[in-house]
Amino acid sequence: MLSCAVVRSATRSSSISASLALRGRASPLRFPAPSGQHGDLLPNTHSGQKRFISVYGYTQSKALVYSRYGEPKDVLRLHKHSISPPHGTQVTLRLLAAPLNPADVNQIQGVYPSKPPFQTTLGTEEPSAVAGNEGAFEVIATGSNVKNLAKGDWVVMKQTGQGTWRTHAQLDESQLIKIESKEGLSPLQVSTVSVNPVTAYRMIKDFCDWDWMRAGEEWLIQNGANSGVGRAAIQLAREWGIKTLNVVRERKTPEQTDALKKELYELGANAVVTEAELLSGEFKNMVNEITRQGKEPIRLALNCVGGKSATALAKTLAPGSHLVTYGAMSKQPVALPSGLLIFKNLVFDGFWVSKWGDKHPELKENTINDVLELTRTGKFKDIPVEYIKWTWETEGSELAAGVQETLSGFRKGKGLLKYEGDE
Repeated sequence: MLSCAVVRSATRSSSISASLALRGRASPLRFPAPSGQHGDLLPNTHSGQKRFISVYGYTQSKALVYSRYGEPKDVLRLHKHSISPPHGTQVTLRLLAAPLNPADVNQIQGVYPSKPPFQTTLGTEEPSAVAGNEGAFEVIATGSNVKNLAKGDWVVMKQTGQGTWRTHAQLDESQLIKIESKEGLSPLQVSTVSVNPVTAYRMIKDFCDWDWMRAGEEWLIQNGANSGVGRAAIQLAREWGIKTLNVVRERKTPEQTDALKKELYELGANAVVTEAELLSGEFKNMVNEITRQGKEPIRLALNCVGGKSATALAKTLAPGSHLVTYGAMSKQPVALPSGLLIFKNLVFDGFWVSKWGDKHPELKENTINDVLELTRTGKFKDIPVEYIKWTWETEGSELAAGVQETLSGFRKGKGLLKYEGDE
């Protein structure tokens, strides 16, 4: 449970100051925070945007919250509050970076299966939830009973729904995964590791019994190959000796489509086709050619689109293979010919990384560490991102507009909130 203290009364603040003065101690005058300190003025008692410190050691924070479901631009607002010094096993954190995932937006819209509770813990006027499920944070203070974390450590959330779109947070040590070594890693890499790469990793590892003696002779096929999951799957499969047949949507011009294909080839893709090619009558011949007339079987299909695209993926699979659905971009159901079930004995699975991670926290942590080790050694590249700079002066409407933009069509990269503030 997030812990914070909110002091609403200016009168109360004044009485505290007077009490201290009577004792001969310095009053809590406001002054700019020296470098390396993180305390702040008592909550809601300043009149500007600049952050200040106070002798009381409170950390001032801003969070993107919502108290009703709807479009991000309509319901997200920036809430300012203060966090008390940590005690016991509590840890105070500062945001480094937090991605804007489609699931985050769906959660705000109220159409996602997982919904964080609306609460008044942060001192909001009405029950609210902090948006965001993924992010990288730096430890800036710890309680006296914290055992495994220290100031300067980087962490990610152990579970989803804990609210990552905030400048600062306070959580219990048990709710966090420590990044054992941040050397060679960037906030971008750490902030985006726990959803898309973990999804790709587990789907490839858990839904197919690969014949590791046939490295380089078995395939997986996937749509949405330009997504964060798709790019992760290409790189992990390359590392594990699995070939990939990747499907992308056509861009506005042939040149843009070719440029996208080139990006995926550079990541390690073995073949890249468009949705139009996937759904064409020639696709079966294309598959026969690249798999050497089936001598190199396609053992696994990863589907985030649904509809006709998913059906086309399934038709390429070798007998006894799996199609795993982890998204539904087309909002169309997965339609499957009965023959695929009867004569090919295909298996159709679903995968939701949030539920999987909550059920397997230790395995999630191990998976994250595996991906980060590949990142350190240059075997796992960054995803394209569009940075949304977040400073203490950034308006809430500007941040909400950036979140809303994630719903637009083709984007150059994933939206990423990058906090550029002091402690």
